[in-house]
Amino acid sequence: MITSTSNPKIKNLMQLQKKGKARREQQCFVVEGIKMVLEAPEDRLKEIYMSESFSGYSEYREAVLKKAKAAGAYAEIVSDKVFRDTSDTMTPQGVMAVVASELWDWKTLVSKKTGQAKLFLILESLQDPGNLGTVIRTGEGAGIDGIILNRTTVDPYMPKVIRSTMGSAYRVPVAAADDLTEVVSEMRRQGIGVYAAHLQGSEDYCRKDYTKDTCFMIGNEASGLTDRLTEMASGYIRIPMAGQVESLNAGIAAALLMYEAKRQRNFQ
Repeated sequence: MITSTSNPKIKNLMQLQKKGKARREQQCFVVEGIKMVLEAPEDRLKEIYMSESFSGYSEYREAVLKKAKAAGAYAEIVSDKVFRDTSDTMTPQGVMAVVASELWDWKTLVSKKTGQAKLFLILESLQDPGNLGTVIRTGEGAGIDGIILNRTTVDPYMPKVIRSTMGSAYRVPVAAADDLTEVVSEMRRQGIGVYAAHLQGSEDYCRKDYTKDTCFMIGNEASGLTDRLTEMASGYIRIPMAGQVESLNAGIAAALLMYEAKRQRNFQ
């Protein structure tokens, strides 16, 4: 049992929790909680840590140990204090794991053959981890084919993002791009309709046809999409607002757009 935060493995766990650089260099991230650990793909599961209390009393202990064995993952018990010090949550469930990240190449993602109309999201400089996590989780529900981020968007593997996805981070392809204008150019070359969610949009988002290959672009929470990226869109769309509200939360706006595309495709 590990009883000190000076233990090298615990030190590394803390680095993965706090530092994006460590996550990028090691190509790993940390998940917390029973659901996130048990849903982790076995081929990506590296390490599992259980608190002393969890190991001694939890009804899920055997399931976690079985998961570790099946994955060939390192498993260790840590003292309750060490676990609390290491955890990123206020009320830890007593189990966490290190999982290999899976960041896609955006060109591979865009060109992948699916046999049906594709649906993508481009996110430019989103800063709220909860927004990104919500978008990833909602994207799975809407059947999205992938999400492409620029480098100034919040790290998709930081703890708060991962928690907000509720497991969807394992299943929704996410790619990062150095230049989103290159992504849009390639999408349009392939015949994908790229729509900018924009305050200057003149068309109600429900009036466009999303039954063909489609991509929606969502911008920064405060400043929206940059002019350079907006100008490359196939069209500008707007979510109608009542009252004095100018715009919606980025996560909610993305959800409305993705589910409108899903609705249209369901009724083809």
